[in-house]
Amino acid sequence: MTSTGAVIGGQSPRDGSAGLLPQLMLALLCGGYTTGAALGWGAGDVAAFMGDFGLSAAAAAAAVSMLLYARKAAAGHRAAWLLFSASSAMAALGNGVWGWYEVVLHRQVPQTSPADFCFLLFAPPAVIGLLVLAKRPVSRAGWVCLGLDTWLIGGSLLTLSWSLALARAARFDGPSTAKVALSLAYPLLDIVLVSMVLALHFRRSAGNRAAVNTALAALALTVLCDALFTSPLLREQYHSGQILDAGWFAGSMLMAYAPWVGRREQPLLRSGSATRKVTGSLSALAPYLAAAVCTLGILYDVITGQKCDKVVLLTGSTVVLALVVRQGIMLLDNMALTHELAQKENHFRSLVQGSSDVIMIAAPTGVLRYVSPASAGVYGRDPEEMIGTELSEHIHPDDLGQVVHEVRRFLAAPPGEEPATRIECRIRSGRRGGPHGEDGWLNVESSVNRYQGGLIFNSRDVTERVRLQAQLQHNASHDPLTDLPNRLLFLDRVGKALNGRRAGDGRAAVLYVDLDGFKAVNDSIGHQAGDHLLTQAARRLRDALRTGDTAARLGGDEFAVLVCGTLEHQITEIAERLRAALCEPYRVDGGEVRVGASIGIAFAEPGTSAVELMRNADLAMYRAKQAGKGRVELYAPQLQADVVRRTEMATRLHRALHDGEFTLLHQPVVELSSGRITGVEAQARWRSAQGILFTPAEFLRAAEDIDRTSELGRWQLEQAVAQAALRYGAGHRVPVTVKLSARRLLHRDLPAGAVEGLLERHGLPPGGLVVELTGGDPRISLDELERRLTELRRAGVRISLGGFGSGHAALSALRGLPVDAVKLDRGFVEGVVESPRLRKITRGLLRIAADLGVRTAADGVDRPEQVHALRELGCAQGQGMAFSGLLDEHRLRGSLTRGGYPVPADSSRSGKPDGGRSVPQETAREQVVPRTVQLPSCRSHSETRVPPA
Repeated sequence: MTSTGAVIGGQSPRDGSAGLLPQLMLALLCGGYTTGAALGWGAGDVAAFMGDFGLSAAAAAAAVSMLLYARKAAAGHRAAWLLFSASSAMAALGNGVWGWYEVVLHRQVPQTSPADFCFLLFAPPAVIGLLVLAKRPVSRAGWVCLGLDTWLIGGSLLTLSWSLALARAARFDGPSTAKVALSLAYPLLDIVLVSMVLALHFRRSAGNRAAVNTALAALALTVLCDALFTSPLLREQYHSGQILDAGWFAGSMLMAYAPWVGRREQPLLRSGSATRKVTGSLSALAPYLAAAVCTLGILYDVITGQKCDKVVLLTGSTVVLALVVRQGIMLLDNMALTHELAQKENHFRSLVQGSSDVIMIAAPTGVLRYVSPASAGVYGRDPEEMIGTELSEHIHPDDLGQVVHEVRRFLAAPPGEEPATRIECRIRSGRRGGPHGEDGWLNVESSVNRYQGGLIFNSRDVTERVRLQAQLQHNASHDPLTDLPNRLLFLDRVGKALNGRRAGDGRAAVLYVDLDGFKAVNDSIGHQAGDHLLTQAARRLRDALRTGDTAARLGGDEFAVLVCGTLEHQITEIAERLRAALCEPYRVDGGEVRVGASIGIAFAEPGTSAVELMRNADLAMYRAKQAGKGRVELYAPQLQADVVRRTEMATRLHRALHDGEFTLLHQPVVELSSGRITGVEAQARWRSAQGILFTPAEFLRAAEDIDRTSELGRWQLEQAVAQAALRYGAGHRVPVTVKLSARRLLHRDLPAGAVEGLLERHGLPPGGLVVELTGGDPRISLDELERRLTELRRAGVRISLGGFGSGHAALSALRGLPVDAVKLDRGFVEGVVESPRLRKITRGLLRIAADLGVRTAADGVDRPEQVHALRELGCAQGQGMAFSGLLDEHRLRGSLTRGGYPVPADSSRSGKPDGGRSVPQETAREQVVPRTVQLPSCRSHSETRVPPA
């Protein structure tokens, strides 16, 4: 037998039983009473007391026990147990009256006494209780058969009893009709009760069979004792306390114990058959046995030559007639049942054979007894070929252990708690190369039920569902574009690699890869081309890695690689090989595209988590971008320390902004020809609590890291407008310049009308504000920027273009944007004296601005010779240390009161500067020299942003 067959057939039923202690106490009590009755109780008074009041107490105990049980019994059975309680109460009352005469009054019990009426009332409630417990017939023919069965049994018992005893009892009691009726009442009621017990024994309901069987046994024992007592010989010699009382006592004790008999658990798999066959045989033979008894009684009288008693003859005739009628009814009923069964069988056969599910029945040995025709369509197997084979032959070997385990668990569970279970496994398919079961196996889900010791499998093909689930699971853990593992799956594999490392294993490392210049590909030739490039890059990563290494796409143009079991220098070689492969030209839309790759490497250290390892590799990758891109960098703890310092600086900056540690300084903008102050530029400085004054190069980078530039820019703009309004009110009507990036100008925190509202709120004329546009961003729409600048100019705000000449973007902005002035980039000013080439470029830029009618200014004019050179080239204004540094409000107002600064003398010429207006020499340049601290160098805004730790 296979493992599956052993599981199905090897279970033994478990029988629940009542506790042994109550049964033992019942046996001891009945045995003690029987022993006492057999020995005569030692004295006549004791025997009379135990034979009367002892029986009364036992019957009363039975009545109370069944009454208590009836209070919590099911509604359908409560009435039956109340009737049994009433029957026992009548027996208790009758025995009590009997004892009153014999024990209390010391008198002989009269032949007709109240006790007789109590005993007569014992049988009717018991008969009605049995009817309540019986399984009611569902048809009129069933009721007729039940009545006929009862009469068949009762008539046979009446015939037998009349022949043996009742006829003589009637003659013995004399001609008195009352005495005859009373003497016959007991046996006749007992016959009715016994008939009901026998007729209903095979018709009782399924509820608490153990209790009902015990009650039936108790009633049968009581009726047997009544029958013995009815015999004239025993009745004449009977006195209380005899052995006959032990039978009545045992019957009452059984009735008292019956409600509390423990329920018997049904077996897991009913063998089914032995008990049911015996029960069916006895039930079928009962009418024939009853008729045979009557016939034998009549034949006995005929054979012995005795005159046949009229009662026996009449009763026997009616019993035979009842048998004939019953058989006729049963014949008609069987014909109807056979026809109905044939229809139902055809109906269910059609359902089973027409079902798309495969239905299989497995015997306890695991052999398939039946396989529905659907197996040909589902499994591609002939059902006739499968019948007779073992179920385990058709299950995938990898799934067989799981199936056996589930079958064992299912069979061990009580049928009432778990009538069915589900099993999913792979079943051998007879088809290959089709849309289902290409590998010869189908994924099948089966509903499993118990059936005659075996199992029924109702199976359906779920191969497509399993494949869809697998595909969904794959999609959830892989990138849809490149089919590489995504971040979630990659982190899981990194965690498993770190947790599974053993001593002696090679180093594990994570390589963080970022494509350089990928954004330009998206912006120039479109996102579809960018997706094509990413797909090729992913393919190159897979091809360049070894078996066992894992490549993943984290998002955008960022990839990651997990390398395990390799020496440190080998991992570096792998990273260089990946970088070289990714830098090769890509074929996109019929042309070649080149991008670079920056790679950061982080090695796993003891105690490092997957998230920390990924973060370290990310920091190393950004270090590679800082160092010029297209490089491979190793992680060092210093990188983390730099992130911590930047984070601390960002936290201090945020706190300083709210604590009022920021101050606004101004640098004058001067006419290069006359030294007159034509405007001021506002610049924010951070004076910390320690007295250190930080410059923008030192704190703006931290502000960008924490996205505080919008908050800082809003504060700077509002402070500049407020202070300029106060100066206007004091008579110093010079405009203030505030630098704003294009992104900041279009930010949602600075909506349309915000600048105009700010000017109106502080009372600054629109001409008192100059917005200097800085920081060109290719992602900003020039059309949207042009609309915003046009709105500002329409409101009277003047627009200046900062960083003029520093690149193609500045010239494009000058061509497309509404600009009032341009500010020459510091890079041209620094070399304008020494470099003739740079001087020619600067002259050309200034001529372009003049031709467009745009005013010009220069930034970073720190030396006198730069002043004269720029003036000769046509630059009108400038700002720098050649005139003044940053001034606080008090010194600024002093300078504005004086009106300007002296124009520096040209060291290459003698006398006054050409065309310059003289300013008193005693008005020396004023400046605030800030105290600064050296911070780590920061990258420009155009590079990849370093995230905070």
